[in-house]
Amino acid sequence: MSASPIDIAALIGFGCEAVLYGSYCILFIVSWIVLSQKRPSPNLSSPVVFANCLLFFCCTAHFALEFNHFYTTLESTGVDGFSAETPGLIGADFLISFTDLVGDLVLVYRCWMLWDRNYYVVILPLLTAFGGFACIMEVLHLVITMDPTSPAPPPATVGLGLAGYILPLATNFVVTSLIVYRIWTSSRVVKESPIVIGQGASHRAMMLIIESGALYLITQFVFVVLFSIQHPSQGIVAVIATQVYGIAPTLIIIRVSLGISSEHTTKAITSTRIEWIARRGGDTGTSDTQFTVEHSMVETDMDIRMKDFDLTRMKGHEEIEIAEVDMGPASHYESASPV
Repeated sequence: MSASPIDIAALIGFGCEAVLYGSYCILFIVSWIVLSQKRPSPNLSSPVVFANCLLFFCCTAHFALEFNHFYTTLESTGVDGFSAETPGLIGADFLISFTDLVGDLVLVYRCWMLWDRNYYVVILPLLTAFGGFACIMEVLHLVITMDPTSPAPPPATVGLGLAGYILPLATNFVVTSLIVYRIWTSSRVVKESPIVIGQGASHRAMMLIIESGALYLITQFVFVVLFSIQHPSQGIVAVIATQVYGIAPTLIIIRVSLGISSEHTTKAITSTRIEWIARRGGDTGTSDTQFTVEHSMVETDMDIRMKDFDLTRMKGHEEIEIAEVDMGPASHYESASPV
């Protein structure tokens, strides 16, 4: 008897997960090497570091269950029936949803910090995240009671399962939009300056948030579509998604540790002030000009171009003073870490 498409998809999914898990292990090791070599950063909070470790543990446990199923099933029955549900695979299915929940909570936490610890902003994302997890738990309960060996959820549970995957997708979309909007509004202050300031750091910060959110969104969206039409390839995307939920936060941890994440660039951009002051001198009858730059300018890679200021044509300003002014305390949301 030839193997069914569901069995083939399950085998392909395991191979793809093995590749992603290997990449995840390398990234996780790199993140801790960076953390150990860098001095403790206030931008890395304990909840996120703990969540990073928890995600790696969940992804490792999921791959271990899938690997155990791989070699035991192939040895006993072969490819035919490889996708049949077992107690070990039920545990792996639970870890998929739990890892998704933890990854969503990391995004919600970052959003909460960026929005000045405003609980009203994250109420809806929290409700959708936990609501989706509750729906999937009920789907697992129904699968165990109705058909515990089914390779795919019974048709009666498709609606509930679809809700369980759409709600986390909505969580990710809302939270990512809020984070991008917060960074965008806080970086608009540089556009009001009379001096041309390059937006490279701001753009990279925006791309970091967009890309990390897109990594979740694309994976979740594709899986929701495949699950809704009951396509066999949903078995491939489901196991891939588990490793994606761990890889994205780890990339953020690495960038924060290296000082190239959004909270570093946004803080520097929003707290930078440039002043061009011309004043008449005292008893000497001369005048001087003061150019003031905040100290935080050196912390970014922003490019200041003075082409709009021709000093040779400034009559009566024989003395130019460039002064460095200490920064005042940044606002709470600027100094708060997104992670």
